[in-house]
Amino acid sequence: MSLNHVRPWRDIYRRKSRQIMVGNVPVGGDAPIAVQTMTNTLTTDVAATVAQVQAAAEAGADIVRVSVPDEASSKALKEIVRESPVPIVADIHFHYRRGIEAAEAGAACLRINPGNIGSEDRVKEVIKAARDHNCSIRIGVNAGSLEKHLLEKYGEPCPEAMVESGLEHIRILQDNDFHEFKISVKASDVFLSAAAYQGIAEATDAPIHLGITEAGGLVSGTIKSAIGLGNLLWMGIGDTIRVSLSADPVEEVKVGFEILKSLGLRHRGVNIISCPSCARQGFDVIKTVEALEHRLEHIKTPMSLSIIGCVVNGPGEALMTDVGFTGGGAGSGMVYLAGKASHKMSNDQMIDHIVEEVEKKAAELDAAAEAAE
Repeated sequence: MSLNHVRPWRDIYRRKSRQIMVGNVPVGGDAPIAVQTMTNTLTTDVAATVAQVQAAAEAGADIVRVSVPDEASSKALKEIVRESPVPIVADIHFHYRRGIEAAEAGAACLRINPGNIGSEDRVKEVIKAARDHNCSIRIGVNAGSLEKHLLEKYGEPCPEAMVESGLEHIRILQDNDFHEFKISVKASDVFLSAAAYQGIAEATDAPIHLGITEAGGLVSGTIKSAIGLGNLLWMGIGDTIRVSLSADPVEEVKVGFEILKSLGLRHRGVNIISCPSCARQGFDVIKTVEALEHRLEHIKTPMSLSIIGCVVNGPGEALMTDVGFTGGGAGSGMVYLAGKASHKMSNDQMIDHIVEEVEKKAAELDAAAEAAE
């Protein structure tokens, strides 16, 4: 059994939401929190878009969103959906016809923005298309595109305006007897997003899609998203997440999983625990971790690995991980397996050896999981 077990004082009690389906992926209820991303290719470039979807899926994405800005993109979407290994969400703005076309093309979900999709009658047409084609809907409220009457009422984007926008659109869907929807209330400001999400979480039992919109580049956006999403997830809010980065969509997926892994909400792949290194290190910790992150990307089995430069914290961290390596002296260190000191290994052979030990442990865990089914 992996040592990645959950302790009572770490438990997160998730908000009770009803469950919907996005294609074959359950969202809400007791389903795992889904990780999403979005392609940044031209949708009309089917080959490039499909390649990006497949790369995201390989990285662990459960759902991928694709922008549908024009009729040519609607036509391309049908082929993208056919070749995608995961459900596709069609991102719709301004043109309600694109929503109808996307549902007809086989999208698993339509993301519509109540601030720019058009009149209530046009929204009703999109709802009908979604129902006719077994397609769910995400109500995507955004602080940057709130309805004019709400901006006039509140004077500026604020949590109350965002929640009211979401509830108005929920009413339209429910009045049309459509209940297969989730909702998001995104802003680029962490405080505004968090307050809006807390408000909408109290006002509805709909599944919630979390995101800090337009968070920034890889480093700044990761930090912003980790703070905003991390705090909401810690409070039990959130059924699906997307980390919005000005970066490769695969990076969004990686960061999303790291946020969930850090809170014990989902486990996928190797969780590497490593020190920042100092003058006491018995080997080059930074280069070693960089190499291991790359070489262990193929491991999907949840497990833990500690890479610590010296004996100050190394043995203690290794007690809590599946595989560990602690730097020592004379060009070698100690390998730990299942929390116990196992054998010494020279630094120059250490990376290859750790990869072998991790792969061996992953195979054992997979076999045990299969036997338990």
